[in-house]
Amino acid sequence: MAAEFRNRAASGASFDLMSDTAERVGGGARVVPATLQVTSTPAAAVLQAIRVGGPVTRDHLVASTQLSAATVNRQVHALAAHGLVVERPDLVDPGAIGRPKNPLTIDRDSLCVAGMHIGARRTVLAIADLGGRTLHSHAVLTPSGPASAATDQLCALLAELVNRFAGRRLLWAGVALGGAVDIDTGIVTHPVLGWRQVPIGDKLAAALGVPVSVCEHVEAMAAAELLLTSPRADLGSGLFFYARETAGMAMTLDGRVHVPQRGAGTIAHLPVRAPVLAHGIDQPRLQDIIGDAPAHRAAQRLGERIECSAIADERAATLGRCVAMIRDVINPDSIVVAGDAFAAHPDGLAPVQAAFDEASTLGWPLEISPSRFGVRVQESAAVVVALSVLYADPIAVVATI
Repeated sequence: MAAEFRNRAASGASFDLMSDTAERVGGGARVVPATLQVTSTPAAAVLQAIRVGGPVTRDHLVASTQLSAATVNRQVHALAAHGLVVERPDLVDPGAIGRPKNPLTIDRDSLCVAGMHIGARRTVLAIADLGGRTLHSHAVLTPSGPASAATDQLCALLAELVNRFAGRRLLWAGVALGGAVDIDTGIVTHPVLGWRQVPIGDKLAAALGVPVSVCEHVEAMAAAELLLTSPRADLGSGLFFYARETAGMAMTLDGRVHVPQRGAGTIAHLPVRAPVLAHGIDQPRLQDIIGDAPAHRAAQRLGERIECSAIADERAATLGRCVAMIRDVINPDSIVVAGDAFAAHPDGLAPVQAAFDEASTLGWPLEISPSRFGVRVQESAAVVVALSVLYADPIAVVATI
């Protein structure tokens, strides 16, 4: 089932996917694959237009979605009936001429989703409204020890946070983390944490009593750039790189995140040239130069601070060369980067860009862009996993919850 889902997701078969998703939810399924793509169902298009542009009138929705007025009216009526959007007569311009047209907004007061980003060192817990706006988030240390006890503890902490928002209806929950993720079952294997075949999806669904989606975290971060912000000028093809304690990459194609049939690949093994950060390592790889540990070892050996130029410059240059290596193979239309390893240099992305420009063999420039979520990129990943299925076909999904 997981392979079938991924194949159809890659083909953009959104209507079939949504039908399957609604059937799974209505049938009592507790784990539902995330839908990491911009879909074209009328309800999704109208909800997205209201979320991005609201408060907005029906006339504006017709113009922005290019749907007929009758179709827009039907979708608005259905979305409002399910409590997803609300009319706001209080926002009508009192000086307007003619019959006033009530603006529409997302219902930001009655509904919420819960998200969890599990990192190698810390886990971010978040509650967000239907528009993706974070209502509360905080980080806790990722529990060590046996996987079962650690995941039980994290599920209990998120359930405790959800209880603080008892005045809102919880619709969905999402989990984003590294390692191998079976999106169909919510079972994960995380080598860094020592987790193997852990049913985090079922555990969280049991703790919260709502459907849960589980996703590889870099793919989720890439989806947040597509689904939680205003669309970029040219969707096309894109690469998303993340580097902190671990490194990862995701690819987007025309508004959807590419989810490989056998799970996410890795860039951690890319060969690097880094005599300062990888001192003493015969064949250093990217994983050997990111994270705090290599920087602390290098600083101690050099008698410098970890922020010194020798360390910061080498890490930025190494990352720039690695990104250029992948760029030359895939030749994407855009590149977005996130994570402390990219953000650590005092000059920002400039040295990464300089190394990228020097290393790339293609004959045209490409500017590297930072994630629009900055230090909140882990939070955005957790939230988008929780919201992605709802955004894909909101009426069909909410009607079955």
